[in-house]
Amino acid sequence: MAIMITDECINCGACEPECPNTAIYEGGVEWTWGGGTSLKQVTLEDGSVVDATAKQQPISDEFYYIVTAKCTECNGFHEEPQCAAVCPVDCCVDDPEHRETEAELLGKKAFMHGE
Repeated sequence: MAIMITDECINCGACEPECPNTAIYEGGVEWTWGGGTSLKQVTLEDGSVVDATAKQQPISDEFYYIVTAKCTECNGFHEEPQCAAVCPVDCCVDDPEHRETEAELLGKKAFMHGE
């Protein structure tokens, strides 16, 4: 499953630089598929193709957030999710809405990093 940041986030920013996929963004900041990845373009579930450098709408305007589609729980990089390891208030938690197997998470890593 992916990791999510709860509304208990204190906006300290400790998690953001730890993410190997650049899946964590400050509240209100637009995100891109390409940031931190080797992606040039992405085909979405609806079949549309998006330039990986195109700015996407922020998921939260209030606190740091994780782009679920980019989160691999650090599989293939670290033994545990680094955002959760460094969060001083334990607000980086499993997202019950997005359950994924280790194989799916590693597939996502390979997709984003061209492996």
